Amino acid sequence: MISDWKTRLTEQLEPVLMQPDPRPQLSIHHDLPYAVFHYPPDQEFPLRQELALLRTRLEHAGKRITTLSLAECLTAALEAEEMTAEVLAADEQAVGLDTVIDTVSDIISVAQPLHRLVMDRLPVDPDPLHDLVFIVRVGALFPFYRTAPLLEQMKGQLHAPTVLFYPGDRDGVGLSFMGLLDADYNYRCRIF
Repeated sequence: MISDWKTRLTEQLEPVLMQPDPRPQLSIHHDLPYAVFHYPPDQEFPLRQELALLRTRLEHAGKRITTLSLAECLTAALEAEEMTAEVLAADEQAVGLDTVIDTVSDIISVAQPLHRLVMDRLPVDPDPLHDLVFIVRVGALFPFYRTAPLLEQMKGQLHAPTVLFYPGDRDGVGLSFMGLLDADYNYRCRIF
């Protein structure tokens, strides 16, 4: 039996991305050409396999895919602030986990804003009829940062159709990050 998320990926999202211009199907807002695809957090590795296959099918249809890892963005932000794994572990011992979580959150919110790191990795002058962006490895941000602010901060700056692959549960129109946090209802894009 095919899982719910795999059915949504191949029967709902893929046909939209195959469109000559997927933007109207992704969002009713012209300045928000993105969508969120949610999947169970424990399906991270199967999702990665399916995304590799999806990417191949889309490229064969003439699309250009940029895959952007939020895990890589988080690592870059921490490295820029000289926050190695050793430093984080020592800080956790010295001041506690909650303080370390707040520190990392401050780094990717203020010192090294995540949305800028993401924007720097997007294609230059994308063609919205050919370019697609996949934002993956979102779970690396847990519990430091929720994705609704990231998408909101990129409003008006994204020009290529973009899909954020979100590990979590859907609660009506809200999303629960990793299925552990209270649902966030601030998503103004289509949720697949």
